[in-house]
Amino acid sequence: MRRLLPLLLLVALPVWGQSAKPADLQPLPAVPPPPPGMEAFDAALEPQVTIIRNDKETREEFRANGKLYMVKVTPIGGAPFYLVDHKGDGNFIEAGMVGAVTKPPMWVIHSW
Repeated sequence: MRRLLPLLLLVALPVWGQSAKPADLQPLPAVPPPPPGMEAFDAALEPQVTIIRNDKETREEFRANGKLYMVKVTPIGGAPFYLVDHKGDGNFIEAGMVGAVTKPPMWVIHSW
């Protein structure tokens, strides 16, 4: 017990010293400040996203300045893919495809 008492005092003294709060404490702001150089945020530069759900798929339409430029299509039970208007002329092609898109026919001949 005598060995434990100095150890207890050694641990307890710093705690007693920290119990006094400084008088000039200020609460933190609810929203952190923006990074330097980003103070003038323009909400018009953010894309508008419209989500459309139906029985077969979910589409997310991305617009900038009111113009549709990309669509993310997620079929039910399938992998999502993106349709992008690269030239701005209203013709959407699948992202990752460049030039003429040729899809050869594929059939399952045999499976086990």
